[in-house]
Amino acid sequence: MLDHGAPPHNGGPSAPHSEGRGMRLMRRKPVERLVAEGGHGEGGTLRRSLGLWQLTMISIGATLGTGIFVVLGEAVPKAGPAVTLSFVIAGLTALFSALSYAELAGTIPVSGSSYSYAYATMGELIAWVCGWCLMLEYGVSVAAVAVGWGEYLNELLDGTIGVTLPAALSAPPGDGGIFNAPALIVVLLAMAFLLGGARESARANTVMVLVKIGALVLFCAIGVQGFRSGNYENFMPLGMAGVSAAGATLFFSYIGFDAASTAGEEAKNAQRDLPRAILLSLAIITALYVLVAAVAVGAKPWRQFSDSEATLAQIMREVTGQSFWGTLLAFCAVIAIASVVLTVLYGQTRILFAMSRDGLVPKVFAKVSPRTGTPRANTLIVSLFCGVLAAAVPLGQLADATSIGTLFAFALVNIAVVVLRRSRPDMPRSFRVPLSPLLPALGLGFCLWMMGSLSAVTWVVFGVWMAVGLVFYFLYGYRRSRLAAPAPSEAK
Repeated sequence: MLDHGAPPHNGGPSAPHSEGRGMRLMRRKPVERLVAEGGHGEGGTLRRSLGLWQLTMISIGATLGTGIFVVLGEAVPKAGPAVTLSFVIAGLTALFSALSYAELAGTIPVSGSSYSYAYATMGELIAWVCGWCLMLEYGVSVAAVAVGWGEYLNELLDGTIGVTLPAALSAPPGDGGIFNAPALIVVLLAMAFLLGGARESARANTVMVLVKIGALVLFCAIGVQGFRSGNYENFMPLGMAGVSAAGATLFFSYIGFDAASTAGEEAKNAQRDLPRAILLSLAIITALYVLVAAVAVGAKPWRQFSDSEATLAQIMREVTGQSFWGTLLAFCAVIAIASVVLTVLYGQTRILFAMSRDGLVPKVFAKVSPRTGTPRANTLIVSLFCGVLAAAVPLGQLADATSIGTLFAFALVNIAVVVLRRSRPDMPRSFRVPLSPLLPALGLGFCLWMMGSLSAVTWVVFGVWMAVGLVFYFLYGYRRSRLAAPAPSEAK
């Protein structure tokens, strides 16, 4: 039964070329083939060295820090005290998609994440669109987070040695600077860790995650001392529209819970551990986000929040009247945001690894170092691209563009889980989405709703991004896809 969507075999490599263009765009990659190719690259293989603890820390590391340490100051003016509700809405949106991710990650445990899930269920063109959106989610968010890292580095330098980096070297063009050197530096540091190997990177990330969780708990313990119930009067000053707009922006802070799914080919027991890591990390992250946001708004009137990326450090300083606590939080934030850069950059390289193995992007991205078991050239290219982007583009534009790409990819995952249930109902699944297809439909609906809350400029940027991606696909990937010519000579 051809329920995998594999192209019919009519006698050799030339068979796929007899298909019409529409059929070639819809060709699907069999799940068994996706899993069988797991770990194999050009010249080497990825190493399975990650357990449940490391996978959970990867997801938390990729997520925790972006919204709280960086984007909170941007979201509060949109929603007022109801920003806590915005976090809950964004968390629910993430939860519905996380359930779908958990089922698919346990069923198709490969590095391509939602790109591979779409390839197995909806065809090559949709898979490419999803992969192109993941580049927006992972690659661009690395740059966005790196920008915020520079803000906290300045807070740390000011609190310790009384100096800050000049604006010309700590802000991108359009934000009063020429070149954001700290943003580039943190990306290059993450690159150095990744080149050392997945296990070594996971160890470093675990230490940084524990530091950032400790920092947020410390903020709550001190910030609650400045809590004023009056700050919650007029809870929803800008109405539900403001809550929705802030939720769409804050969804950026949940980007990364799916990072564990990109480690599918380096997990020791992927089918068992990936679903657990995804759901466990999201639960921890949502609880911390809501708690920290509630304390922050209670300690500082919402109208006094600004677009500064160092909001929490400022609140600590204002509550205690001392610079020490703000400086300590800034130190923790520097470490915390560095771990986001590390893990999200890891996810991007693994997604490109899977796309390259399928022939849709140049095969340099699938080359694996036999010594370290890592895609070295891939890591170097992606890191340099993200570093330059971080140094040259303002944070706000990056965050919104990342959100829309992520929401689109999540929407496709919610569709994919239903399609695979219908096309392959008997496949072994280590986790199943409850109440399917209801919950995947809710996940799809929430994603579309939050996409509609983003600005027209963000949609224009997204449209241009997708147009560029489609041009690249038809000029390169469409003809070089390994499903187009699965003969041994395909790589020549």
